[in-house]
Amino acid sequence: MLKEALVLANGKVWTGAAFARSVTIAGDRIASLDGPPPANARVVDLGGRLVVPGFIDNHLHFVMGSLQLDAVQLRDATTLDAFTSRIAERARSAGPGQWITGGGWDEQRWSPPLPPTRASIDAVTAENPVFVTRLDLHMGLANGVALRLAGITRETPDPPGGTIVRDGDGEPTGLLKDAAMRLVAAAVPPPDVVARAAAMRRGLREAARLGVTSFCDMAIAPDAFDDLRAWQRLDRDGELTARVWSYLPVGSWERLRDVGLESGFGSSRLRIGGLKGFADGSLGSSTAAFREPYADQPCNCGLRMEPMVDGSMAKWIEGADAHGLQVALHAIGDAANAEALAIFESIAMIRGRRHRIEHAQHLDRELTLRFSAAGVVAAMQPYHCADDGRWADARIGSARAAWAFPFRSLIDAGAVVTFGSDWPVAPLDPIAGVHAAVTRRTIDGRNPNGWIPEQRISVAEALRCYTASSAWAVFAEREIGRIAPGMRADLAILSDDLFTIDPDRIASARVDMTIFDGRVVHEI
Repeated sequence: MLKEALVLANGKVWTGAAFARSVTIAGDRIASLDGPPPANARVVDLGGRLVVPGFIDNHLHFVMGSLQLDAVQLRDATTLDAFTSRIAERARSAGPGQWITGGGWDEQRWSPPLPPTRASIDAVTAENPVFVTRLDLHMGLANGVALRLAGITRETPDPPGGTIVRDGDGEPTGLLKDAAMRLVAAAVPPPDVVARAAAMRRGLREAARLGVTSFCDMAIAPDAFDDLRAWQRLDRDGELTARVWSYLPVGSWERLRDVGLESGFGSSRLRIGGLKGFADGSLGSSTAAFREPYADQPCNCGLRMEPMVDGSMAKWIEGADAHGLQVALHAIGDAANAEALAIFESIAMIRGRRHRIEHAQHLDRELTLRFSAAGVVAAMQPYHCADDGRWADARIGSARAAWAFPFRSLIDAGAVVTFGSDWPVAPLDPIAGVHAAVTRRTIDGRNPNGWIPEQRISVAEALRCYTASSAWAVFAEREIGRIAPGMRADLAILSDDLFTIDPDRIASARVDMTIFDGRVVHEI
């Protein structure tokens, strides 16, 4: 039995290049623009509302974000006392011995802006191991119980690419940076496939609510292949309400090669996207790799991940490229971006692979031009600009900060720029990302005209970064990212016209309806 046609009429349909008044959907495809409605159609009166292609999130950690929906929430803890009380409350409700995980804490919201230590929580978590991550996922806090279970003592050496933060006596403070976080993470019992799938269903409902119809899931080792198994279960059972491109750890590229998998393998809803690697850490944790020391830490240039140091990363990427696997390489600092670009520039036929640098946050004029020349995708997350802009000048100095998140310069240079969220590091909401890219206003309200305002972009450019450009970056430009006859029917109806409202009001717009594969998956 054929599904009835769906017509969105009497509105403003942004196709990705122009505007139409209505769109007709037949089955899972766009049938026509501005055509007469079929006799059996359900007609949705837009009342002048804006229709856009479904948002494509270029970079998130979906299973982690989904699991954290039920974990302790620390993002909006505005004081250290609030941080401690949230964890204490969770410890009271949890049974003895149960792990307390989650996080999203941000010490930059506190006064003074100093990271927490185990001393902040040990007294209220005597019977529960705790491991909560900073919002950037590059630093975590373990309590004394967790450190003991992980076997971390004053004699434990820093692992390559990581730091065990210690006090003046050499004792671990509970803070762990980058690769050191794995020492505790390995002791946390992983959720099984059933638990993962249950969390992912909750996450998919959240994505639908926000108009996200496709995303790149940057799975984190060692759980990456368990995540993929859970995705396959949901795909097999017809439960996916978004298209998933699964990115697996770059160190596992030989496993994919040996079974003949290339980027793009899979169904219309679940595909192998490629491989994800790390060149450095994050700015918030002072582990992003820079050419010059941090302004507030004159002996620290950040951390280069071990595979970048020993040459493994370049070999992995060369091997993956030769076997049809796209690579997405995390790079935040200017030194990490320069090294990542050099690896990609050394590979022949790079434009056919559409390799990516994830985040690409801190560049300079030369690096910006190299993205376009090499054909490397700049996979950026604009909400980080609104967040980091509160304190980045103090961390790296105003001269380097002037080239932070250079959206305008990259687009003007001809680079492919895509947008996403990095959820749960930042909110999943793409409208918040559009607002950040268009206004560059920081979340503390201290930059009303925009932080580095010359790097602002237009609404149309920001939407393209969230739609057509993100589709191109996953080799799906003929299927999604635009509203045109024959394209898959993934769309979002917004409450406000982002093209005409005051830019400051963009953040208050909502998604009234999300359509995935021609089916309404969210409706207010």
